[in-house]
Amino acid sequence: MLLAQILAVMIFIAMFVLVVMEKFERQYITLGCGGIMILLVFGAVMRSWSAIWETLNVSSFFTSGFWYTASEGAESTSGINWSTIIFILGMMIMVEGMAKAGFFRWLCLTLAKLVHYKTVPIFITFMLLSSVLAMFIDSITVILFLAAVTVELAKLLKFNPIPMILSEIFCANLGGSATMCGDPPNIIIGTSLGYSFTDFLTNTGLIAAVSLVATVIYFFFVYRKQLASENGAGVDLSAMPSPASAISSKRDFVFSCLIFAAAIVLLATHSATGLTVALIGVVIAVATLAAFWRDALTLLRGVDYKTLLFFVGLFIVVGGLEQTKVLEALAGFIGEISGDNVMLMAAIIIWLSAVTSAFVDNIPFAATMIPVIKILATTQGVDLSTLTWGLAMGTDIGGSATPIGASANVVGTSVASRNGYFIDWKTYCTTAVPATVIVITISMVMIFVRYC
Repeated sequence: MLLAQILAVMIFIAMFVLVVMEKFERQYITLGCGGIMILLVFGAVMRSWSAIWETLNVSSFFTSGFWYTASEGAESTSGINWSTIIFILGMMIMVEGMAKAGFFRWLCLTLAKLVHYKTVPIFITFMLLSSVLAMFIDSITVILFLAAVTVELAKLLKFNPIPMILSEIFCANLGGSATMCGDPPNIIIGTSLGYSFTDFLTNTGLIAAVSLVATVIYFFFVYRKQLASENGAGVDLSAMPSPASAISSKRDFVFSCLIFAAAIVLLATHSATGLTVALIGVVIAVATLAAFWRDALTLLRGVDYKTLLFFVGLFIVVGGLEQTKVLEALAGFIGEISGDNVMLMAAIIIWLSAVTSAFVDNIPFAATMIPVIKILATTQGVDLSTLTWGLAMGTDIGGSATPIGASANVVGTSVASRNGYFIDWKTYCTTAVPATVIVITISMVMIFVRYC
């Protein structure tokens, strides 16, 4: 077992290093490392067909509990979490339909018009919009469209879009922490540990709401002088694009809104109805493809399959760490350091998650830590939810600190750069790092007060 553990750790570290280096596309890295894990660790060293079968987790498709259960419990965290993959696929198809209908651009232009194209109100409104949308839609999509519209408005209203884009990125990551479907780490945590949309909304959602108030105030004071000098005075409002011009088809727009509303209702009630997130993902995908049947192939081609394959390989590698009991040893180490001090254990989880997620992808880190906190809860007698919410907030918010910490950061800064507004590390981190520390501190204090 020792040799298997050493090899599993080496494969995991190699995967992390290669992902951070970005020399190869990340789905090839995780799939390659996953294949090596199966052949070398499970096959050659452990000689365990059961480990391979449990890690691939294909049998879960053929259980009724995967699609419907009166009381949804946790899916096995050993191996590929197919619930996460199917749900994300369904949401991706839905978002492609909404984008085609012009929903996101219409919403941004409508809000800008409502505040009479004034820079400060747009700044605050777009931060709030970024958070709210990211609660239900992948933050990458939110920032992709929001940053593009921000740049468009900046050119028309003659203001610097960088402060807005930086604040929108942070708020998107913060909003994503509020719900189970808002950020990939939360989807993994929810499906793996059996938490519902409502569980996240009433726990991390409350923390995110308090943190959002502090975040808006923080960014406003940081950029208040610059915003005050760029108030949009003297701008010809007749030159502004009409919100209606963003809608490519009224029929498609109505259908996309109805499907989006239905998705929110299904997610909010899935713990009561018994519909699993895997089934909800399928229903959302089928409904979208049916509504946009003329463009179904276009929507399917727009899906980010590379990310889904990245998840498959990642889950296999993390499954190898679990099968070789490496994660059990890590949990024991954290438990030994913290002793019986629940607050110290929660603090270690949230700050370790935040610091690590600032420099490496928070998705593999979250997947790695889920079995760890389960073991800690069992062996140390700690309430699992205390560690769960700490892990969720740490991974979701920690990634906001650097330009590479989360996918939304990379997308937002790329959109700005393509339009001539380059955001370097110093510019990004000067405001993002203090904001991250503020939110992580608020999260830790609220977790201490409410759960410890």
